[in-house]
Amino acid sequence: MVESAGGEPDDGTAEVLDRPLPDGVRRRVVQIASDGFGGLTPAELPAQLRQYARFTPTRRAKFAGNAMAAALEGDTLFRQRIGDRLREAQPELAGALDAGAPPPAADPLDVAAAAYVLRPAGWVKLVAAAGEEAQRADAERADEETKAELERLRAELAAARGQTKAETERLRAELEAARREAESMHRKLRGALSDVKRGEAALRKAAAETEAVRAESQAQVSAAESEARRLKARLGETEAALEASRRAAREGRSVEDMRVRLLLDTVLEAAQGLRRELALPPVSVRPAETVDAVEPGRMSPKDIAARALSENDPAILDQLLALPQAHLVVDGYNVTKTGYPTMPLEKQRLRLLGSLSQLARQSGAEVTCVFDGAELAAPVLLAPPRGVRVLFSKPGVTADELIRQLVRAEPPGRPVVVVSTDREVADGIAKAGARPVASAVLLKRLSRG
Repeated sequence: MVESAGGEPDDGTAEVLDRPLPDGVRRRVVQIASDGFGGLTPAELPAQLRQYARFTPTRRAKFAGNAMAAALEGDTLFRQRIGDRLREAQPELAGALDAGAPPPAADPLDVAAAAYVLRPAGWVKLVAAAGEEAQRADAERADEETKAELERLRAELAAARGQTKAETERLRAELEAARREAESMHRKLRGALSDVKRGEAALRKAAAETEAVRAESQAQVSAAESEARRLKARLGETEAALEASRRAAREGRSVEDMRVRLLLDTVLEAAQGLRRELALPPVSVRPAETVDAVEPGRMSPKDIAARALSENDPAILDQLLALPQAHLVVDGYNVTKTGYPTMPLEKQRLRLLGSLSQLARQSGAEVTCVFDGAELAAPVLLAPPRGVRVLFSKPGVTADELIRQLVRAEPPGRPVVVVSTDREVADGIAKAGARPVASAVLLKRLSRG
């Protein structure tokens, strides 16, 4: 081991690099550390490098380069271990560096990187020399690239000049052709101006002739408009006279119709009043029926007392619906809440409407079922059954009021039967000429099927 002038061992550990590692040397140092990394156990690695122990050398150099460079600079033990791996891998280079005589043919960057790791005497000079050599090589390479670029630019300049010359010649030829074309166009323009002047003269002459024709046409149009106004006035007078004649005819016909209608109404009302005054029953008896005899199936005098029906007998409903043109109006919820109040409203409606449809088929009567619209949370999607009209009262109108409107809409004398337990409804429709029936009676009749 070489000693310094002060008597201390000169192993290069006291030397300090006063500038950053050149890029080329740094890359080689990182590669040396990455190659020797795999020969160390995790315990021999610095803590910050243990996470890269399973990486391949290439990935280690890529992702842990900065960390390995910092560890080589700051961790002497780690650097010595990497140096031992380097001595095993390149014994000749390590021996030459220890002897102070690096191989002349070796790559200066490899020599500098090995010297940085092994730290032999004079390693700082080797690293600095490698950096200068790298800079010199870079300068020479840049100079060569500059010369090549200069030659390329000169060639491009020569080509551009040739192209510019050819382009100039082409433009001169085009300019000459354009000049000749301009002269030709100038001649044509002078000819066109002459034609324009002649055309303007002809246009002025045509304008004068057109103005004369326009004046004559205007006079003819004025005369035609005067004639049209005269004819329109005569047409208005004719239409007024026609309308007056039509009105007179309508008024005459209306008076005659009114007199005939008044006479007919008088006769009909007189006949109806006479029938009410005399209390004449309908003519339903035939002469053969006046003969005293007992017909098959006819009730005997003993059965006559049993013919009266109770107000709660569903047979009353059958008798009422058997009348000609009978109309059955049902207070829907009044019936359903009397017969099956625990069911949901939708099922109540479906059950009642199904039974009413069967009753309509059996009796042939007109059937209308009314529900209170205030009970609805949304519009009802319901297909009314055959033979039953389904109505919901509008907002602000109760089902009772809708029933009264239906009764008032019927002509006097038509049999109208209203099913409702509501006393107020029953009294009101009875005054209007309808027949009230309790909901229980309808329920009994529907239960018979």
